[in-house]
Amino acid sequence: MENAVLITIGDEILSGNTVDTNSNFIATELKNIGIRVSQILTISDEIETIKIALQSAFEIGDLIITTGGLGPTRDDKTKKAIAEFFNDKIALDEVTFNHLKTYMEKRGRLEILERNREQAFVPTKSKVFQNHYGTAPCMMMEQEGKLLFSLPGVPYEVKPLIKDQIVPYLQEKFNLHYISTRIVSVVGIPESILADTIEDWELALPQNIALSYLPVGTRVKLRLTANGDNEAFLQQQLEEEIQKLLPLIKDNVIATSEDKIEKILAEILTERKLTISTAESCTGGELAKMITSNSGSSKYFLGGIVAYATEKKIEILKVKKETVDKFTVVSEQVASEMAEGCQKLFDTRISMSTTGVAGPGKGEDGKEVGTVFYTIRVDEKVITSKLYMPHLDRLDFMNFVSQKIIQDLVGILINN
Repeated sequence: MENAVLITIGDEILSGNTVDTNSNFIATELKNIGIRVSQILTISDEIETIKIALQSAFEIGDLIITTGGLGPTRDDKTKKAIAEFFNDKIALDEVTFNHLKTYMEKRGRLEILERNREQAFVPTKSKVFQNHYGTAPCMMMEQEGKLLFSLPGVPYEVKPLIKDQIVPYLQEKFNLHYISTRIVSVVGIPESILADTIEDWELALPQNIALSYLPVGTRVKLRLTANGDNEAFLQQQLEEEIQKLLPLIKDNVIATSEDKIEKILAEILTERKLTISTAESCTGGELAKMITSNSGSSKYFLGGIVAYATEKKIEILKVKKETVDKFTVVSEQVASEMAEGCQKLFDTRISMSTTGVAGPGKGEDGKEVGTVFYTIRVDEKVITSKLYMPHLDRLDFMNFVSQKIIQDLVGILINN
């Protein structure tokens, strides 16, 4: 069991109306048990299209996972396509039907509609994995040692099916190797120079360890992935290689464990018992969202303000009107006063502020789209910076700026 093919089924994905988050999640979970995704397909919800995709997938993959096309609506054709592809027929599965009845009764629906009942019909050759968070079951078919899993498309149904049922099943059936991963986060050095700097170390890595360069904004994540039979040995092996790496780039490394920058920040804030608050304008709450995405964030995040209107910056954050009049609302002076007002408002050791123009139109003071000033205050230490990112659309701008500010804060705290 080495290669997997993921197939996303549904016109709503192809139209761009729905984002495919399932493939990313599934690929990550499979990678963790040593299965590489070699291809991801997105296809329309048509029987012949699905059958052609399955034929292609079985030619190159040992494991095929489809998502979508298993709901209660009459236009879903995935089940029919699978039955035809395996020369099988569809019949009522009593276990699945009883599970469906119990599931719906728990939710106050005592009468099962015909279209819901149809979801208990499955290919007779299939092994069924019951869906505990929805009405469409997962079906597994096997052909010459290769497996097909067909899942519903709703992400909150896909995740537990993959994590709690399919991955354990694959591990037991195929006695899969352990996979261990470590992330080294590097800042302040371009990817090309980084690659030259650590080239000799990279070339000397053991054969069972793979290195990937993953740029995220202005940060580069070095992901080391080791596979083998002994998990404890792999973790020790990765630690030894990281210790060889650190002397080469130690001044540019901000973390050697966590992946996301907000998790790295969370570790530092928790360890040092620091508190933080945010005052945002152009980032629209993205900073606060990232910080509070971590469990336990209430220990260090005391609050945030999205003061979008100029008058609210003045009223709530105590930005001086004369500062706005003299320097405009998108300026380093206003960013600095926003951070100071935020720090006092929430009584935190750290505060961060943003003021800028996310687009698509220019700011009220004429500043160009993509301009942002941000301030980080750590106690009495104040650092205000400017970014100009005109090529990013609105949402990417908000995310990039927020990532960069948290990254800067991590760097400040590490060097203090």
